Amino acid sequence: MTTLVPGREPWETAAVVDESGGHAGRGPVLLLLHGMGATGDVWLPWAPYLEQHWPGRWLAPDLAGHGWAPPLASYSFAGFAQRIAQALAPDDRLVVLGHSLGGVVGLALAARAAGKPVDAVVGLGIKAVWSPVELTRAAELAARPVSWFATRAEAARRHLRVSGLAGLVPPDHPVVDAGLRQVDGRWRLAMDPAAFAVGEPDLAALLAATDVPVVLARGEHDPMVTDEQLKEYGVPVATLPGLGHNAHVEDPAAVLALLDPYR
Repeated sequence: MTTLVPGREPWETAAVVDESGGHAGRGPVLLLLHGMGATGDVWLPWAPYLEQHWPGRWLAPDLAGHGWAPPLASYSFAGFAQRIAQALAPDDRLVVLGHSLGGVVGLALAARAAGKPVDAVVGLGIKAVWSPVELTRAAELAARPVSWFATRAEAARRHLRVSGLAGLVPPDHPVVDAGLRQVDGRWRLAMDPAAFAVGEPDLAALLAATDVPVVLARGEHDPMVTDEQLKEYGVPVATLPGLGHNAHVEDPAAVLALLDPYR
């Protein structure tokens, strides 16, 4: 991951992907963090909404081991956050919107010990409770070798399943391209499978480690987490009517409205 080049057009792709855009010097920087298996390109459809409704710049980087971002030797939420922090300008004030894994990474970035100027975190669709079976399954996925596919179509379908975007994004959509790699005529996912080993987040500890405002949000029909589970943490909870786990893909405007108090 590299620091963004000033003056790039919104959402222009670089060799190491950090999608970006917005208005310099007109408010905090909005940091958009994707979920497990996705890439920063999942935020591409947000561009027109952000141009109209976000006063400052925005960044949508690939998390480590996803898209074009190099993998980590071992995965932790603090490790993901540290990689993101290394690419940020030291004087950037941040508002973080993170989906699922990205929401946990946002909380780690906002920790007092991290020393980053984070104004607020909105965590969308964070899975708060993990069963032993789910943790075992994640560890098994992390231990598997990379899967190879004969065609882009096969790899694209797998990427959409892993990222939770199946049924929401068509396989031939440009958003999918960042999640695929072609090598010697074969296709694979760009994601490092070992990222599944990041484990279960300790949300109580993460929330105790930050002093900034935090909102935990979920789509009304998100099967990954319930309102009751989120309310256990004593921070504001927002439920988005009619939406599922990938609410930011289903209705960008509804999710963007959660950021209105922090513009």
